[in-house]
Amino acid sequence: MSISRLSVSNLRNLRSVNLEFATDINLFIGKNGSGKTSLLESIYLLGLARSFRSTKLKPIINSQSQECTVFAELSVGRNRKLPLGLKRSLSGELMIRYAGEKVRTVAQLAQLLPIQVINPDTFQLLEGGPKLRRQFLDWGVFHVEHLYMEHWRQAQKCIKHRNSLLRRDKISPTELKVWSESLANLASKIDQQRQLYIDQFVPVFNEIVSQLIDLPDLSLSYYSGWDKKVELLDLLTSNFDKEQNQHRTLYGPHRADLKVKVDGLPADEILSRGQLKLVTAALKIAQGFLFNKFTNQQSIYLIDDIAAELDNEKKNKLCQLIEAMNCQAFITCVEESSLDYEWHETKDVKMFHVEHGQIKPVDRADKG
Repeated sequence: MSISRLSVSNLRNLRSVNLEFATDINLFIGKNGSGKTSLLESIYLLGLARSFRSTKLKPIINSQSQECTVFAELSVGRNRKLPLGLKRSLSGELMIRYAGEKVRTVAQLAQLLPIQVINPDTFQLLEGGPKLRRQFLDWGVFHVEHLYMEHWRQAQKCIKHRNSLLRRDKISPTELKVWSESLANLASKIDQQRQLYIDQFVPVFNEIVSQLIDLPDLSLSYYSGWDKKVELLDLLTSNFDKEQNQHRTLYGPHRADLKVKVDGLPADEILSRGQLKLVTAALKIAQGFLFNKFTNQQSIYLIDDIAAELDNEKKNKLCQLIEAMNCQAFITCVEESSLDYEWHETKDVKMFHVEHGQIKPVDRADKG
């Protein structure tokens, strides 16, 4: 699936934008603040109903409007195009429609338009807390394990009820035991699904990262959220006093993490900014590769400021990998000269100039 056409209204400084895209590579050139990242944000909003730049609605919607809309025409299979539209208002209203039908959950939306982002904030995947890495892991498992989302939701319900009980002065041991047993059962299923995914992810990641950077001591490992030498139910039971003091469930799938290390130390403590960007890019590309393998679909890649932190050699290697993915990519940079990669002649490539919220196609054949 790819986006053949996009219309954006009142999203940040994009008051009214109508564009037709290339099926492969779409390049956006413009100064900082011109609207390049906002264009990527609109596509992300269409795929996940939220922004990758802000958790609040007000900054997303143009200050002179009460709502923003994003509409896309999706190419689905041969010569088939279907509409996908989203509207968000300052009141909190969210409306999503696909092929004339209302989309009721963000999970449905994520399946329609699977998106990977590589931007300056992607560093947080390594520098930030475990929650971001769990979200990254869960994205992959969600798209390949059909029952995973239901197991995850039920586990979150168990954790919520356990935490509520642990905050009480008087706790019913029987009630706590019921939720603990349910959580332990669901945790086992979630852990197994995550582990199966990681077992296939790690060799793909190792191969991709080796094409970008020479880090022989780099390793990626999965931590389930508790010591696997001990049954989770036994841990929950034996640590009741500790959990009661902290008013929360201390062990389970909600504590899982992906550990990326170099020579046994956390990668973010060892690597430079450029190296971190390449490792996080490799994580995202590996995830897209597995997504394609399991679903026979392609992710859409949003790559903001591709040249930042990278020399020409590393930047070109990243472009080569994106090109080899045979996916649709939307790539921004400040200066055209910073993206001098020669895309293969078989690739459908379009370039756009962005200035003051206006986006216009550039005829690449006439350049130079």
